[in-house]
Amino acid sequence: QVHVVESGGGSVQAGGSLRLSCQVSGNTRSPYSMGWFRADPGKARESVSGREGVAGIDSDGRTAYGDSAKGRFTISQDNAKNILYLEMNSLKPEDTAMYYCAVDLFRGTDIQGGVMPRHYEYNYWGQGTQVTVSS
Repeated sequence: QVHVVESGGGSVQAGGSLRLSCQVSGNTRSPYSMGWFRADPGKARESVSGREGVAGIDSDGRTAYGDSAKGRFTISQDNAKNILYLEMNSLKPEDTAMYYCAVDLFRGTDIQGGVMPRHYEYNYWGQGTQVTVSS
């Protein structure tokens, strides 16, 4: 059984930094692609389709970022350990959200032209980690 577990969320002041991690386990093949999505606190329990794409990375290391993340966030991965990271700098109050890790183990999703894959291209999701940024 595949498990996706996020960690690293917390409360910071505006301008601060956080590093999120996502551990994938139980998978029998390496992910084709992984990504970070987020949902506003009031929408955190709604469907996956309502989540905003933050950043994605495929097995070849190609990356993509949502508009809100460009220039401030950096996605990376440790393929050997099946860990995904999101380094978030210059955080703003509007970055406050539940952050979800998403993994594609079946579709063969890759990243072309820096375009962030859509939510439906991922087949496993974590439970989320809360990020709160105060002004």
